[in-house]
Amino acid sequence: MPKVALYNIKGEQVGEIELKDEVFGIEPNEGLVHDVVVMQLANRRVGTASTKTRAEVSGGGRKPWRQKGTGRARHGSIRSPIWRGGGITFGPKPRSFNYTMPKKARRLALKSVLSSKVSDGNIIVLDTLEMAQPKTKEMAEILNRLKAKKAVVVTADVDQNVIKSARNIPGVTPLTASGLNVYDLVNHEKLVITKDAVAKVEEVLA
Repeated sequence: MPKVALYNIKGEQVGEIELKDEVFGIEPNEGLVHDVVVMQLANRRVGTASTKTRAEVSGGGRKPWRQKGTGRARHGSIRSPIWRGGGITFGPKPRSFNYTMPKKARRLALKSVLSSKVSDGNIIVLDTLEMAQPKTKEMAEILNRLKAKKAVVVTADVDQNVIKSARNIPGVTPLTASGLNVYDLVNHEKLVITKDAVAKVEEVLA
C-alpha cells in the first residue's frame, strides 16, 4: 500500500496515511485516460452551430434569367450554393456530440490518473479542510503553504465555504469526492484532497 504524508492547513506534516493499492497503486493505462478525456471534452460541446441550406435562405423564388439565349450560364435560383448569399452545402446543423464509454473503462481511467498523482508526488492529503466563512484570500494562503498553485481541491461532501473560497482562484477547481473526474485531474498539476474524501473515493472505486 502506498503511503503519503498527511498535512494540516498550515502546511505542516501531522502524520502519514495509507492508500489502497487497487485505487492509488495500479499501473496507469495512458491510452484509456486519453480516451476518457476525449469523451469528456466531446460531451461538453454544445453542438448548436447551424447554417442555412438553399431551402432556408430568403429570396430566389424566380429564375434569374431565361434558360437560353443570354450567353450566360444557366441558373435556376440566386440562392444556389455557388452564389454569394446562397445556401450552404453540407454545413453544420444542431447535433449532439455526446457518447459514453463502459463504466469499467471510466473507473480504470480514474484510478490510473489517481495512481499517477501518487507516483509523481502530486497528491496532498489534508487531515481536514474547514472554513468558518468564504474567504478567497485565506484559501489562497492555504494552497500557497501547500505549494499547490494549479490544483483540484476535493472535499468529501459539498462545502459551500470551501467552494466559494476556491472557485475564484485562477488554476484552482473545487470538487466533491463524487464529482472527481479524469479531465480535471489531468488538467491540474496537484490533487489536494481531504482524508474523508480519500475514504469516499476508495469506497467507490475499490
